[in-house]
Amino acid sequence: MKMIKLLITGSNGQLGSDCFDFYSKIDKHLEVVGMDLPLIDFSNKIECFNFLDNYKPNIIINCAAFTEVDKCENDSTCWKANKDIPDNLSLWASKNDAYLIHISTDYVFDGEKANDEFWLEDDVTNPLSEYGKSKLAGEKIIKKNMDNFSIIRTAWLYGSKGNNFLKTMLKLTIEQSKLMNNGHQKFIKVVNDQFGSPTSTESLVKQINLIIDKKLTGTFHATSEGFCSWYEFANECAEEMKITPFFIPCSSNEYKTKAIRPKNSILENRRLKEEEINYFSNWKIELRKFIENNNDLLKKELEAI
Repeated sequence: MKMIKLLITGSNGQLGSDCFDFYSKIDKHLEVVGMDLPLIDFSNKIECFNFLDNYKPNIIINCAAFTEVDKCENDSTCWKANKDIPDNLSLWASKNDAYLIHISTDYVFDGEKANDEFWLEDDVTNPLSEYGKSKLAGEKIIKKNMDNFSIIRTAWLYGSKGNNFLKTMLKLTIEQSKLMNNGHQKFIKVVNDQFGSPTSTESLVKQINLIIDKKLTGTFHATSEGFCSWYEFANECAEEMKITPFFIPCSSNEYKTKAIRPKNSILENRRLKEEEINYFSNWKIELRKFIENNNDLLKKELEAI
């Protein structure tokens, strides 16, 4: 059997590292390479093309992105990462008959649907932030450059590596617990009027693999089933870790950020369900499974605080 070459960009990141770990073990006929800054800057066209011409991947999973939403408001690096990288990768893939899987976001929508409604793949996009605008630009340039692609929009990601909301809330809770033991008490405000579906990178990687197996093309939504607010998510994280929470709900207006976040980020995995390959279960089940799989690692990080 011919060896298939798979390139994972952004392989040091939260999702990219999980992709690399998964594919490194899955198939002896698969040659997997993970690349990230500072080894290579895929936003530099010459650097990008030189690497791709040398390695000649059959499949590219693009996890490279600038995801610090507030920093994107005044840092043009986000456009290099979120638009120029997919531009360069898709141009090369189109000319070399490679299959591109690109990770995108719920932030391409404005969040103005009611909280009991979902965003579908063909709904009108209208990003509110520079992050969302740059990610949408990346989607559009891929569609312009090639046909053999899958754009996978996901949301509210958490994983065992890197920083994410789950880890931040757990660390803040431990810190407040220590303060309370010393006679101080302070509650942590968490937004209660933004809604989405917390999604495990472990599950998303397996969903990506199912899409690749079927060689599907087009745009897909890929998040856990069900939804909650950030406040509900924070409390569920603490409960699953058996930690006393110190959270109080607040509105988006009370918790000002540089970037405007969509109020409704609930994505419906319609196309995955049509293809009968929707891997995800309810977000609470996914969270419980993730914490069971990573309990020792999470405890070790918390003990280090």
